Amino acid sequence: MSVMTDPNTARKEWLGLLAKSSAPEVAKLWLAMELDPHHTILRSPEIGGVMVRGRAGAVGAAFNLGEMTVTRASVKLPDGTVGHGYVQGRDKEHALQAALVDALMQTDAAGAIEAGILAPLRAAMQARKTNRAAKAAATKVDFFTMVRGED
Repeated sequence: MSVMTDPNTARKEWLGLLAKSSAPEVAKLWLAMELDPHHTILRSPEIGGVMVRGRAGAVGAAFNLGEMTVTRASVKLPDGTVGHGYVQGRDKEHALQAALVDALMQTDAAGAIEAGILAPLRAAMQARKTNRAAKAAATKVDFFTMVRGED
């Protein structure tokens, strides 16, 4: 993880990473770490919708682009640490795992969670971005004007 001085910025980064990662990726890493922390469910995973807003060209007035399905969950660890998970889609297990990762990242287990779950998710996301950029670069067309010799 990059060095971040503000804990809220760091938390925002890992929550965003968990929300954008696919459920199978998170589940695979979760199972590989053999995590099963004792916890209390504060908010059972529930499916809902949010309105996605956008701006044309990132400027101008915001407009409602459409709705997106999200699933959220909240958990509490025995030491009182609370974790929240909001993920894209309808996968309740993904939301619960995201909430548990959020809670564990606020404890002494943060280093192990960072190395075992967040770092691989970050690497996979970067690989997808690089792959997408390479595909886009392959379709790039350079336009130029040739001098015809007429002045």
